[in-house]
Amino acid sequence: MKLIIAYVRPEKLNDVKQALYAREVYSLSVTNVLGSGRQKGFTETYRGVIREVNLLKKVRLEIGVNDDFLDTTLEAIKTAGHTGNEGDGVIFVLELAMAQRIRTGEDGIL
Repeated sequence: MKLIIAYVRPEKLNDVKQALYAREVYSLSVTNVLGSGRQKGFTETYRGVIREVNLLKKVRLEIGVNDDFLDTTLEAIKTAGHTGNEGDGVIFVLELAMAQRIRTGEDGIL
């Protein structure tokens, strides 16, 4: 089992969800986050005051998948989240030691 953590642009969230659903990946958690990476932020002027914005809005997806679904899930996120511009996001894949359903107590579910 793997835990996929992906950071994508907020405007690409619906595209990524639709791509995951099309590949029968339905279980995911979504969180709005702020962060910085290679994009490094930007400078804006508001009412004559120059303001530097270092932390940009992103969406964090957490998806637990069986090894059989890993490649299709990664491909769905990469293709749907891609714009070709800096700041498209990043994907991390972690080994998931165990998953247990709270309601039934069964192990190894995903």
